Amino acid sequence: MLSEHINYILQELPPHVTLVAVTKTRPVELLEEAYRMGLRDFGENRVQEMTEKQPLLPGDVRWHQIGHLQTNKVKYIAPFVHLIHSVDSLKLLAEINRQGEKAGRVIDCLLQVFIAKEESKFGLDEEEVKAILNNDEFPAMKNVRIRGLMGMATFTDDDNVVRNEFAALKTFFDHLSRTFFSGREEFDTLSMGMSGDYHIAIEEGSNMVRIGTALFGERDYH
Repeated sequence: MLSEHINYILQELPPHVTLVAVTKTRPVELLEEAYRMGLRDFGENRVQEMTEKQPLLPGDVRWHQIGHLQTNKVKYIAPFVHLIHSVDSLKLLAEINRQGEKAGRVIDCLLQVFIAKEESKFGLDEEEVKAILNNDEFPAMKNVRIRGLMGMATFTDDDNVVRNEFAALKTFFDHLSRTFFSGREEFDTLSMGMSGDYHIAIEEGSNMVRIGTALFGERDYH
């Protein structure tokens, strides 16, 4: 069953779109099965869960921190995390840089932009993103690399709302590509789209989707 879901989605995704399998609350056995199916990018919401699973899986798994990240938790994932999707403050970015220096590596990050109509979601608005990039502290951060943006659309059945939010984020991504990151090839990742809206996200320019339920089925919370 899992192999059918994975094959279906892999065949459906355009070659330029990276699939991040959202593995939060999923048992290690399921991750191992997904790994055998060829998946290498796994996304976790909670640091504790990622640090527990990481030693149990092969070393070529690329771990994505996709949930809200507290500064005091960065040190636990700094040695191995592949991409942090959820940078939502200068303070957090500075801590990632500090822990990256300690770990002797440059940590790739996405700035999380708030595009939804729901107050419960985290993220920066466009002016806050620009303020971080214009801050005097930012150029001195040699152990972080901003790879792009991440956004989560409103949880709604109205596809037009979702499409407009994704389109707005793509427009902002393109603006940053032309201005702050002009000539910088590393600014290349737009992470948007989850199980319920990834088709729309890809149509609007996403090249990284975070899919859990459509791969693994509904979660068992018990």
